[in-house]
Amino acid sequence: MFIIAGLGNPDERYQGTRHNVGFDVIDVIADKYNISVDTRKHRAYIGKGVIAGQKVILAKPQTYMNLSGESIRSLTDYYKVDPETEILIIYDDVSLDVGQLRIRKKGSAGGHNGIKSIIAHLGTSVFPRIKVGVGEKPKGYDLADYVLGRFGKAERELMQDCYLEAAAAAGKIVCGEIEQAMNEFNKKKKE
Repeated sequence: MFIIAGLGNPDERYQGTRHNVGFDVIDVIADKYNISVDTRKHRAYIGKGVIAGQKVILAKPQTYMNLSGESIRSLTDYYKVDPETEILIIYDDVSLDVGQLRIRKKGSAGGHNGIKSIIAHLGTSVFPRIKVGVGEKPKGYDLADYVLGRFGKAERELMQDCYLEAAAAAGKIVCGEIEQAMNEFNKKKKE
């Protein structure tokens, strides 16, 4: 069993915001692999399916971003998965250009409250992750206001391609090909 969780905030008012790109990637993965993410369990919407012969759970925690670890811990405990090798967390990153991906096997929270919560609840910072670039906040902007804002038209087009790449990367990671995924997708933003 492999858990792929995208981070975001549950209310409708947060749909399409920079902070909800994790949910958006889960939606793309769900469409690609015909998985319905509509069961409410473990303080998340989850869906069970298969990617390249591997059983997976897609999850969209409903705890709000800053408490994401509560849902992730419940999922890992229930399905008895090893966080270091059998979960993948997908989330927004303001230090990356819009549409840029960065795949890591482990790392710090880097100021991301959802990841801080997951690290605190799992007791480890060693778990695979896909960081989805949402762009650096402009000077004078409050970080919360920025990540809860929406993409412009040109940015939305970049993000659609990015979501497809993130879904492809997730497929490789589930198959045990994280190194290949890192080599292929950890590149500078396309101009």
